[in-house]
Amino acid sequence: MRSIAPGVYLETKYPGVIQGLIVTNDGLLLIDCPPRAEDGRNWLAALEDYGKPRYLILLDSHPDRVLGARILDLPIVAHDWTRQLMSNWSDTFKGGTRPIGAEVDHLKRITGVRNTVPDLTFSECILLHLGKREIHLWHRPGPTPGSIWVVLPTAKVAFIGDAVTVAEPPFIGEAEIETWMNTLDDLRSSHMSEYKLISSRDGLIKREDVNNMARFLRKIPWRLERLVDRGAPTEAAAKYASPLMKDFIIPRARRDHVMLRLQAGLTRLYSRLSTPET
Repeated sequence: MRSIAPGVYLETKYPGVIQGLIVTNDGLLLIDCPPRAEDGRNWLAALEDYGKPRYLILLDSHPDRVLGARILDLPIVAHDWTRQLMSNWSDTFKGGTRPIGAEVDHLKRITGVRNTVPDLTFSECILLHLGKREIHLWHRPGPTPGSIWVVLPTAKVAFIGDAVTVAEPPFIGEAEIETWMNTLDDLRSSHMSEYKLISSRDGLIKREDVNNMARFLRKIPWRLERLVDRGAPTEAAAKYASPLMKDFIIPRARRDHVMLRLQAGLTRLYSRLSTPET
């Protein structure tokens, strides 16, 4: 694991998302987990050198970060919206049924999904005292309505989930683009200027990466709104994936997978925009 501040670590070797670890004198706080059961068990074994796990934080409801929680016998903390959404999931997950360009698309069949539903939730913010650590959880919607950050004011570290991605575009199917842009403005504000920002997909990121994410997101609404105005079918939104991919340098081996993620996200987002609320 990589140390980024005293008692704060990143685990980067498992597919899906990067895991965070906060060490206190009263146990460990885990941030997200590997989706594969065997990877989760290996990670838990590695944590024995640091202390006893106390809580698991889920930064949002993306399957890459939550499905592995089914094997962890820990209290799970997340946002209210995340719990509400996950409470409606089936207890069985089949990755190939509705692929979204996630790493868990490759999982054939897993059971016990109900075990991932959070135990402790909040609406706007919550403060955890674990040993001598003061840990802030902030609601920062955008990638999903239930996205949160884990913020360590003393260490000046913030785990920001999928708010910013660098190497590949994020899944945008659950996104609230305007709200997401406001969240990025928060990252660029003066009160966050001294923080190390940790992306769940890329690790430690730079300030310019926040600006690049904003430029990428700005391109999406006006494209989809044109389709809405024309009454275009849902599948028409997928055609915008190719031009949006030009913002990223994607290795050939990953290109089809990333294209699927962007197409699935655009289609789902457009479906929400084009369906009148009742």
